[in-house]
Amino acid sequence: MFQPLSLFVGLRYVRSRTRKFFVSFITWVSLIGVSVGVAALIVILSVMNGFEAELRERLLSLTAHARIVGDADAEVWKRTLASVSRAAGVQGAAPYSEVQALALHGAETLPVQLRGIDPALEARVSNAALSMVDGHLDALTPGSDHIVLGTLVARQLGVGTGDRLSLLVPTVSSSGTPTPRLREFTVVGLFEAGTPDHDGVLALAALEDVFALAGSDSRAFGLQLRFDAALEAPQRAAVLAKSLSKGLEIRDWTQDHANYFRAIRIEKTMMTLILLLVVAVAAFNIVAMLVMVVNDKRTDVAILRTLGATPASVQAIFATQGLVIGWGGVLVGIALGVLLADNVTQVVAWLERTFGFRIFDPEVVYVTRIPAELHWDNVLVIGLAALVITALATVHPARRAARIAPAEALRYE
Repeated sequence: MFQPLSLFVGLRYVRSRTRKFFVSFITWVSLIGVSVGVAALIVILSVMNGFEAELRERLLSLTAHARIVGDADAEVWKRTLASVSRAAGVQGAAPYSEVQALALHGAETLPVQLRGIDPALEARVSNAALSMVDGHLDALTPGSDHIVLGTLVARQLGVGTGDRLSLLVPTVSSSGTPTPRLREFTVVGLFEAGTPDHDGVLALAALEDVFALAGSDSRAFGLQLRFDAALEAPQRAAVLAKSLSKGLEIRDWTQDHANYFRAIRIEKTMMTLILLLVVAVAAFNIVAMLVMVVNDKRTDVAILRTLGATPASVQAIFATQGLVIGWGGVLVGIALGVLLADNVTQVVAWLERTFGFRIFDPEVVYVTRIPAELHWDNVLVIGLAALVITALATVHPARRAARIAPAEALRYE
């Protein structure tokens, strides 16, 4: 079968058994280094994608995809609720009321975020019912003064189901005088969403009870929205914002929890750069290996040149050898990384059983398993970056081989 000279000779150099053990060792180290770097990068980014998805699911368990807030009268809120409920992409809309309060139980005090909801409509905008660990949201009937607490809030206040506590809400009268409002509630349930932002600060009560406690402050009132796709919330919210009345604004969940996901993006970027350095180190090994091969093949290069091979052909020979080793390592790394990312949960479980340790202690952290979510666009970017790095590693040794003078190389042979 016809092959270009540079490709034929380059592949022969790859397959040949060299007598230089160190050169062969460096070759295998280079290939393994590239494979390990690429596989580690795919697995770690997949795990971080999994943690991001887990965090997003936990945050949205008690949070709507978007909130409409502002200062408006009851008639404006009624028209807004009717219009957004009919908007494209909106699966559900429900009113809510939210105020900052101070929870009091005996000698314990704790600032909480008191949210008033309508249990009949809450299922349209959040998964609150799925996060209950004790009690039911249906107990939050108007005028009952019932309350549902996050597990961390209940633990810090020392209360449980059936206990009573007081809530103090600072308000301001029409004359501008501070007039705190105090009301006693009965704990009828506990929930656990799996995030400190919910479990450690949030308390749920009937919408009418919270709105009555907040007084005449219309800014404590708002609408919660749920879209057909959580990831499209920013685009959906931007469209709805154009139709809102003056004084109202819409905020989607990515704005409310921007710090979480900004931190994850920064961590993913830094981990990508750090692990690409592993591939770069392996690429330096390819450089060292090719330099030694060029020195070992000086006579062969000189003979090829005397037979009419051009410097470009010689350069292509060693570039072929380096690319086969480097790109072979990249392909092996991609295959290994995808395999591990798809089975990381089983691998971690096997390691824990075999060595008798727990990576995540359930008494310390909320997440007790290592989630993984493989994104093929990440695999593509990692593979292309590794291919470019390993290709650049062949440039210097190949150009060095092309500059070998045949007469100088054969003088002492």
